[in-house]
Amino acid sequence: MSLLIVSLDNTALNVALPALRRDLGASVSGLQWTIDAYTLVLASLLMAAGSTADRIGRRKVFATGLVVFVLGSLLCSLAPSLEALVAFRMVQAVGGSMLNPVAMSIITNTFTEPAARARAIGVWGGVVGVSMAAGPLVGGLLVESVGWRAIFWLNLPVGLTALLLTLRYVPESRAPRPRRFDPVGQVLVTLLLGTLTYAIIETSGLFAGVAGVALLGILLYEPRRREPLIDLRFFRSAPFSGATVIAVSAFAALGGFLFLNTLYLQDVRGLSALRAGLYMLPMAAMTLVFAPLSGRLVGARGPRPSLLLAGAAMAAGSLLFAAFDAEASTALLFTGYVVFGIGFGLVNAPITNTAVSGMPRAQAGVAAAVASTSRQIGQTLGVAVAGAVLTAGMAAVPYAHGTAGFAAASRPVYWIITGCGLCVLVVGALTSGGWARGTAERTARRLGEDAGPQATARASSA
Repeated sequence: MSLLIVSLDNTALNVALPALRRDLGASVSGLQWTIDAYTLVLASLLMAAGSTADRIGRRKVFATGLVVFVLGSLLCSLAPSLEALVAFRMVQAVGGSMLNPVAMSIITNTFTEPAARARAIGVWGGVVGVSMAAGPLVGGLLVESVGWRAIFWLNLPVGLTALLLTLRYVPESRAPRPRRFDPVGQVLVTLLLGTLTYAIIETSGLFAGVAGVALLGILLYEPRRREPLIDLRFFRSAPFSGATVIAVSAFAALGGFLFLNTLYLQDVRGLSALRAGLYMLPMAAMTLVFAPLSGRLVGARGPRPSLLLAGAAMAAGSLLFAAFDAEASTALLFTGYVVFGIGFGLVNAPITNTAVSGMPRAQAGVAAAVASTSRQIGQTLGVAVAGAVLTAGMAAVPYAHGTAGFAAASRPVYWIITGCGLCVLVVGALTSGGWARGTAERTARRLGEDAGPQATARASSA
């Protein structure tokens, strides 16, 4: 239910972007910030939230996150201006940062057998498909009948119900050896993500330089800490590093794909919000169907088949827009949506499973948070890059040129999205073989040795 409200909020809000622009007078960059302010804060706080949950209690942090997310949703529904909406989206994100990684940590510590864990993660990830299917339809219906503010009202009953169920059914759990808080690392991560996103959206060289300095600070400072916010040793595991790269690439592709198609269907084709949601239903339906199938496939055959199929499908779906002008034909448009949806449905389970498998369960919160952070970083960068490239393209090929003009302006973005799909394919192939599994086992042993004999035994068993 926590994943449902977070995912439903994002998918429904995408359909409402044109209505937001009309009502609040937002520019394309303003629409980017409406989405990226949320994903940016979320990405910045996920790792800290995961380690905090391991320390003070996962149920306690999870319940707090639900309360803050519901409060932020209520404030968003009352926002009088774009600036206020962006600020309240940040409040939402503070709550959201306490939900997904902590939920995944709860699942990881509940389902300890690898195949069962993979199936559970597949079911959990299938909720993304449910939200993608319901979000555009429900969002479109609410925008047309009530207004965009009603989208945020959806989170109130679901969030409060999830809170009651959490207090009733979810047991409290903590890590045997929780990590210490790393304030310097937290500041450096927030500075890196914030300045990088600002540099892309606002095309600022100064902020790009600050982002580079922050990255250098992370690489120099974090290895010196006994318990850093980002344990760079995790990345000695090829599957874990691959999962991180794949998560960034896949969610960057999704963020850019949804952003472009939302604007295209409503602003260029002139569809209503509800009809735009119906147009995107094939993509959502494929994600809904293939996410749990991917979980079962990962449990039976490992992550490699899902990753290869996901990368190929995402690349093929976006290639239809990049090279074959899918916008010009409704049949080709729907084909692109179906193929891309299949790819995205397949990619989620292997990312999560690979990120947490082989790691000591005492570090489950942090490992899951890194995977979740990678997703949010990808979506943030995807929207930022898509909006920046589209804005530059539209300056040369304005909206007055209709479908052909928008297609020409958006084609470079679709080539970037195609490249992201190919990255999923190639990195998935390189990091899912025998050599890669060996690096994961060695990394788990090192981490387990540092955590003590008991953790070593758990890591070896996993």
